[in-house]
Amino acid sequence: MTYPTFNTGEVLTSTAMNAVGLWLVKTQTIGTTVSSVAVTGAFSSDYDNYKIIISGGASSAQAFLNLQLGASATGYYYANSGVTYAGAAFVGGASNTTSFQAGSAFIGNGLMANIELQNPFLAKYTFAQSSGMNTTFATPSVGYHGVATSYTGFTIGVTSGTITGGTIKIYGYRN
Repeated sequence: MTYPTFNTGEVLTSTAMNAVGLWLVKTQTIGTTVSSVAVTGAFSSDYDNYKIIISGGASSAQAFLNLQLGASATGYYYANSGVTYAGAAFVGGASNTTSFQAGSAFIGNGLMANIELQNPFLAKYTFAQSSGMNTTFATPSVGYHGVATSYTGFTIGVTSGTITGGTIKIYGYRN
């Protein structure tokens, strides 16, 4: 199916609107000189799958961003497989840690995260895919949260330093 297009002044029918697949759920601005940002009211029964985009802002240190569901500080499993900008491959990961790796913070160049979550509101395991990078390497990350609990929010943290400004946008995929 081709995506729908709309014209100014057009009456939008339920058929046209039901064809839209990705909906903005929430936008949150990151504060000043913070090490973490709590995002509430992000997940609900309206959607099973979500996309989180973090952009803009500034960081006091080169670091990775991490994501924690609700107040759950255990049960995160993820694997990384990446490559240095010089072409050397590497692998990594974490088992039963406190959060997912979820993006990057660059000194002078802002924040970057593109995160996909499946099932955060359902009382099932939550699956995550994200990407991270720094000035040495780039790596996608995939994993799951092995706690079958329903979450309505999450916290974005930084592995070192602080972050200021930037925007977190949460989108829901139409079921």
